[in-house]
Amino acid sequence: MSWGDFKNTLKQNPDLHLQFQYEEGKFVDSSYHITEIKQAPIVSVDCGGVMNSWTEVIVQLWEPSEKEVDRSMKVDKALKIVDLVEKSLPLNPNATVKIEFGNSRFDTRQMYPGEFASDGETFTVNLVPDFTQCKALTRNQSCGTSPAEASCCAPAPVKQELELVTSDGESCKPGSGCC
Repeated sequence: MSWGDFKNTLKQNPDLHLQFQYEEGKFVDSSYHITEIKQAPIVSVDCGGVMNSWTEVIVQLWEPSEKEVDRSMKVDKALKIVDLVEKSLPLNPNATVKIEFGNSRFDTRQMYPGEFASDGETFTVNLVPDFTQCKALTRNQSCGTSPAEASCCAPAPVKQELELVTSDGESCKPGSGCC
């Protein structure tokens, strides 16, 4: 999902409490803070030697150690934080949006916004895990998973070892002039 689409979805629900579900039935504590919003330009070269680039906007959530409130912030407050950030850092509306979260029971990771749910009082963003991928496979190239000779991730071919042979059967010795 793009940052622009995510932000527009939030704008449609300003009066609802904003909640994030990071696993089935597990929600970020209502005392969470939006601690920072990062914009990360990514430039990479994949296993097929192709350069790729994209931008990510990463919204970081933090749970304080002590519960501070019973209800999460409203969407409108989150959008005010976004506006404050965008005064200093214009965020690319086409960037991929990720939510970064972790606590003592859940390793910190970046997740994608998945489905959105509204129950009249709460607007819930269901987070889905990020995953690794092979870009060569998405271009219908091989990544060591087929017998193709030009497989980008296949082991390098075994080099044949050469043996030095001289005409008189002796090996070359330092100072003999053969090398």
